[in-house]
Amino acid sequence: MTREMVDWDLAVRIASGIAGDGPTVSRDEAAEAVEELRAGANRSTGLVREFTGLDAPDGTAPVLVVDRPGWVQANADGFRTVLGPLVDTLLDKKPPSAFALAVGSKVTGAEVGGLLGFLSSKVLGQFDPFHDPYGRLLLVAPNIVHVEREIGAVPRDFRLWVCLHEETHRVQFTAVPWLRDHLFSEVRAMAETVESSSLLDDGLSRVTDAMRSGARGGSLVELLSSPEQREILDRVTGMMSLLEGHADVVMDGVGPSVIPTVAAIRERFNERRKGVGTLDRLLRRVLGIDAKMAQYRDGARFVRAVVDKVGMAEFNAVWERPENLPSKDEVADPETWVRRVL
Repeated sequence: MTREMVDWDLAVRIASGIAGDGPTVSRDEAAEAVEELRAGANRSTGLVREFTGLDAPDGTAPVLVVDRPGWVQANADGFRTVLGPLVDTLLDKKPPSAFALAVGSKVTGAEVGGLLGFLSSKVLGQFDPFHDPYGRLLLVAPNIVHVEREIGAVPRDFRLWVCLHEETHRVQFTAVPWLRDHLFSEVRAMAETVESSSLLDDGLSRVTDAMRSGARGGSLVELLSSPEQREILDRVTGMMSLLEGHADVVMDGVGPSVIPTVAAIRERFNERRKGVGTLDRLLRRVLGIDAKMAQYRDGARFVRAVVDKVGMAEFNAVWERPENLPSKDEVADPETWVRRVL
């Protein structure tokens, strides 16, 4: 019997159907976008190195320009890897019958497919740290074209701006090799704390609570976590806030020297990040996307505060070992991190 709690093939089919193709472009426009994104990612490597002092080895994590179904498949593969330890833990603690597992995997596959389908039209780029051996960078061409049209950005400028942010993530994980293993260890730690009843017995009521809490700012992740799991989530939140904020600082620091229209792009993009429509905002709250947006803001404030105080070279102590990563509380109070680490 296969040990899968999610029917990943079903999830991919549903998500790809929901995702759609994106904006209408000619063959030449598509080829130009792909070429500019690849060139922008390659150019960004040196710009990120010069600004941050982080030196990523050549020939590690590849850069892939993908469409929406390509992003869906990549994330289904990533989630399958991430959830593997959790699935093994749950099935070892409370093995379901073959029938229950088969039915349950279809239900969760449909749910995951719906989530991936929704997100597939939102994501511009993403570093996938779970792809062996070093991760990979995904740039979602149709979404980038859609947003640049929506905000009236100069395409070449907007594409390089996106590449600066996403390439920073690639550099973070490849220049700091322990970072990927540390993220894996946190995932494993989360799996070890899970009791099967928390998901198998009470899952439906918790999901219902999450939907009801959307208007109050709660997320599904928060409601499905025990106090012990919240400690792990707080550590991961601190790390992800650092990574996202650092990338935002890099794109804003480098941007003015290489992107003529960067100020207009940032202003229009920040407005767009607020989301549109009641349903979109509800889904963002439930899925934790609002928290993701807060990570950009809080993390960027943390990085800027520390760099302003001690300089980029001293700030880079954050990459020396896992113990130097900021906690969630330290992200909100950079002085406490400076006193602890420097």
